[in-house]
Amino acid sequence: MTAATRTILLVDDDVDLTTQLQVLLEAAGFTVAVAHSEREGGQVLAEVDPDLVVVDLMMEENDSGFTFCHHAKAQRPDLPVILLTAVTSETGIAFDAATEEERSWIKADAFLDKPVRFERLQAEITRLLGAPA
Repeated sequence: MTAATRTILLVDDDVDLTTQLQVLLEAAGFTVAVAHSEREGGQVLAEVDPDLVVVDLMMEENDSGFTFCHHAKAQRPDLPVILLTAVTSETGIAFDAATEEERSWIKADAFLDKPVRFERLQAEITRLLGAPA
């Protein structure tokens, strides 16, 4: 399966970031759907059936990304989810899911700090989809 047949859902309240990532991902051959809130992301998830989701941790609520991940994985346990977070840059507190217990409730397959370099995001997408991006 090529990138052109893969759909990525971006869920982030930062319109500038979603616009930039959409352009880059489409240039890499992906189809991209965009949502700007947890609720909108849930609606688009049901309509689009993406191959992978990239979601921000903090949107309308501080834990919106966690909540979205929980609901997405409840619907589709095999759906790869990349969680983006600015927690470290905004608070100085390092965020990760290093233990099995943390991974069991966070429900994301990868964690990337914002600002995220596109090459790093693309590498995670490739790893999670198992195909060249």
